[in-house]
Amino acid sequence: MQTGYELSHLAALEAESVHIFREVAATFERPVLLFSGGKDSAVLLHLARRAFWPAPLPFPLLHVDTGHNFDEVIEFRDRTADRTGARLLVARVQDDIDAGRSVERPGGTRNPLQTTTLLRAIGEHRFDAVFGGARRDEEKARAKERVFSFRNRFGEWDPRAQRPEVWNLYNGRHQKGEHIRVFPLSNWTELDIWEYIDREAVELPTLYYAHRRQVVERDGMLLSAGRFITPQPGEHTFEATVRFRTVGDATCTGCVESEADTAAKVIAETAATRLTERGATRADDRISETGMEDRKREGYF
Repeated sequence: MQTGYELSHLAALEAESVHIFREVAATFERPVLLFSGGKDSAVLLHLARRAFWPAPLPFPLLHVDTGHNFDEVIEFRDRTADRTGARLLVARVQDDIDAGRSVERPGGTRNPLQTTTLLRAIGEHRFDAVFGGARRDEEKARAKERVFSFRNRFGEWDPRAQRPEVWNLYNGRHQKGEHIRVFPLSNWTELDIWEYIDREAVELPTLYYAHRRQVVERDGMLLSAGRFITPQPGEHTFEATVRFRTVGDATCTGCVESEADTAAKVIAETAATRLTERGATRADDRISETGMEDRKREGYF
């Protein structure tokens, strides 16, 4: 006679994430949820709303805007904030460039400049807990991250000073000026994310599904041709059926050829691939073997 029950894999991941959200809300004064409009932050927002339903979210959303975003993502970001009633804060990289706090490299991506803007926003609003959508399966540096990741008063991360998280017990202790980055999706994989999107009918920007787009091939990647990417000598644009596996700065985020125009088809493709989404489609992650870790040490997401 069976007296208990066993959660499915997705239900167990969902329960863990909901617990993390509630733990933060109970122990921190000024949390914020990073919301880029990408698939991971869309799932993160869905889980946060589930954690506190029917009450409204007890924290705002924050988007660090490089100014080089896909139009579809900005439209989705604003529409989602309106639909959910969440308070949306936007910290703009351009403001830090104009103020001289960041220096833009001609022809380079603005992704590294987000660190200055993020740390400025955290300081201005005195956020003490910052939810992010990073997952351990994405990249080697992120695999080192704890669920509660301590950052000093300069926003820096020291991977050698991580706190133990035995039995899912989280240590959020910090002094004034310090903060904790919190990653409720740490134990999820890209496949888990898509299976949850399919199960929960989570809305996403349209560019996550197969569509026709003008692209240019560069360094083995397909980049969206347009106002942020123009052909260099020897390159040419062509139209292809593509989708994006991850969304970031349009100057360094690639797409993949695909016919997957539904979540179920994306799941089938994801289950068969051997390349991580960032390794396959993010040019800024190819700068060096330790590129992401170096940026995280400085305060990056």
